[in-house]
Amino acid sequence: MMNLPEINFKALVFGAAIAAAFILFGYQIWDWLYPFSAMGLLYAGYGQRDVKTGAFAGGFASTPIIVLTFQGYMGQFDGFFLTENGMLALTVLILVVGVFVGFVGAWTKRSRVKALEEYEKKQNIGKNKKKNKK
Repeated sequence: MMNLPEINFKALVFGAAIAAAFILFGYQIWDWLYPFSAMGLLYAGYGQRDVKTGAFAGGFASTPIIVLTFQGYMGQFDGFFLTENGMLALTVLILVVGVFVGFVGAWTKRSRVKALEEYEKKQNIGKNKKKNKK
């Protein structure tokens, strides 16, 4: 049987909720809040264990954005986006952006963990090693 990677569902659900909430706030309150929905996708990716899972979580967390877009919360579409191909293209575009933002969140976490490990190694060299033992 295939081993599934461990997914942090808390980060995935909260990230999707944050993304959807900022879309709704942007629609109801102030248009400048739309771009902040990316924070939810970043959080969904940042909460995962590795980069691949983070990218998957970012894509999955962007599905509420797709639903809200087709319900009209991102404005009205005309022309190409009213056709089936246009809707499919828009769906794929939102998913690709979600995957990318989730990847960036997971990559940021990986870089932070590596930097903390390197910092700890530097702390255990030389004089600081004697200070830490006391």
